[in-house]
Amino acid sequence: MLRRVLIAVLLAGVFAAPAYASSQTLIPGLTYSRQLLFTPHGPVVVHVLVAPRPGGLWGLHPVLSDNAISGRQRLTGIEREASAAATVAGINGDFFNAADGRPDGMVMQSRVLQSVPNSARSSIGIEPNGTLDIRHAAWNAFWQGRGQRRPLTGLNEPANQGGITLYTPAWGAATPPAAGATEAVLYPFPALTPGTDVSGNVVQFTQGGNTPIPGGGAVLSATGGSAQKLDAEAPPGARVAIRYVLSSGWADDVDALGGGPLLVRNGKALFRAFEDFSATVLAPRLARSAVGQRRDGSIVLVAVDGGRVGYSVGLTNYELAQQLVRLGCVTGSGLEPGNSTTMAFEGQLLNRPSDPSGERPISEALLVSYAGVYTPAPSDPVLSPNADGVGDRELLSYKVVRPSTVTAKIVGADGVARFTQSGPQAAGTYKFSWTGTKTDGSVDTEGRWHWLVTAVDDLGRQSSADQQFWVNNTLGNLRVPQTVLVRAGRRLTLGTFRLTRAAKVTTRVESTNGVVVRKLGSARIGAGTASVRWNGRDRRGNLVYGGRYVLRVRAQNQYGPTDLTQTFLAHR
Repeated sequence: MLRRVLIAVLLAGVFAAPAYASSQTLIPGLTYSRQLLFTPHGPVVVHVLVAPRPGGLWGLHPVLSDNAISGRQRLTGIEREASAAATVAGINGDFFNAADGRPDGMVMQSRVLQSVPNSARSSIGIEPNGTLDIRHAAWNAFWQGRGQRRPLTGLNEPANQGGITLYTPAWGAATPPAAGATEAVLYPFPALTPGTDVSGNVVQFTQGGNTPIPGGGAVLSATGGSAQKLDAEAPPGARVAIRYVLSSGWADDVDALGGGPLLVRNGKALFRAFEDFSATVLAPRLARSAVGQRRDGSIVLVAVDGGRVGYSVGLTNYELAQQLVRLGCVTGSGLEPGNSTTMAFEGQLLNRPSDPSGERPISEALLVSYAGVYTPAPSDPVLSPNADGVGDRELLSYKVVRPSTVTAKIVGADGVARFTQSGPQAAGTYKFSWTGTKTDGSVDTEGRWHWLVTAVDDLGRQSSADQQFWVNNTLGNLRVPQTVLVRAGRRLTLGTFRLTRAAKVTTRVESTNGVVVRKLGSARIGAGTASVRWNGRDRRGNLVYGGRYVLRVRAQNQYGPTDLTQTFLAHR
């Protein structure tokens, strides 16, 4: 009994409420949060993306590195290539072969099978209505030339001795070298979809592999006895038919990728899913990634940092399952853990990969995509046109991924538009700048402003975005010496700043990574020049070590908040 109580206490400690959590909206509907958990085993950093149920302007798709089965590419690179067609965010995908980069399990894109499922592990299907379909999948395939139907043993993977495999353009430019292989080039050859006969003419025979795969075609590669049958039954000019079937229900899914193990079923975390994973994969605390779905259909992507003592120790597989449940998931699956764990938005990393070299190249990604208008956050949250070199000009932009009719407006704090552009636009990114001043150079109306963009694309789909920023000229001209000498018993003037009107001002010293070293004070200050004083000590009263620090000054009044920071070097 005591042992059960202790286990319960430890698990409760692992999954206590986050000690720190920050959240932001990346796109209306897509949120990113970073949570810091303190556990008995050390801190754990959890990154979470939440997106709407796939459908309409939103999608969830597996994307291959360089759009090919073979090879590897970093997640940020995959996203940058995909961002021309959508605004994307996502995580790493399935396990993969280290030698050639091919996924360990299933890849299906728009009902076209690119890689076969691993029947000993779960696959992750995406149904037409956006529901995740996480369960085992199996395939069976045949080819037929001028003889009887014969088994097809592989798809976009090297054939076993005596086997025969089909290479489609999804593999890459050419088949891999294979001594003793006989290969038949089929052209034209349609996309490989389940439950239908797909056929093409044999236009060429080659030996030894390294055969170019024609666009709109395919290559059958056989060894041993299968090579003899291919030579006899599919000579040049013959027509070859191929048919494959997936286990029940899988042919209805639109997209799918390999993964596993199953983590959450009917809202409950699974301790053991009895899939083909060793204890060395499931038991250690590692960086881990997962995908889940809430009851309302929203998609949850999770990347847990790991492998860094003092920063994030990671989670076990079961702890990951529990975390998905805590995030509201009713179903969920793991993806490749460890050094491949990566999360990014529009080609920018969100997490801290555990690979010693940084972000690791992977085989595939699972991406959330948004096809509506996207407006990145303004270059500065506060526009302060006071010529102090900080926040003097606001950079704004929007992106459309299809030809669209767009209306873009900059709307002042008084509700009146200062700038309007309306008309048809080709797919692309459009950039603007705004100074926050009137034609005579004086500061425009201060307060909360809006960057509003609406678009209707060529498919008739409407979308909009509203990015807010402040025009606030209250705080400016923060000046801090480059080098500050700190000594016991000495109180020094750390910096000066100027207020154009009264505001509540808070000041503090931070480390360069944002950790608060010392809160210096909070008070309402009138217009004019003010100074910040500091005795060189941290919040515990100890004299700080030499190094780089940041002075942060924040002013708040009826025109909104505004911050200024300045880095300095402390010497003892």
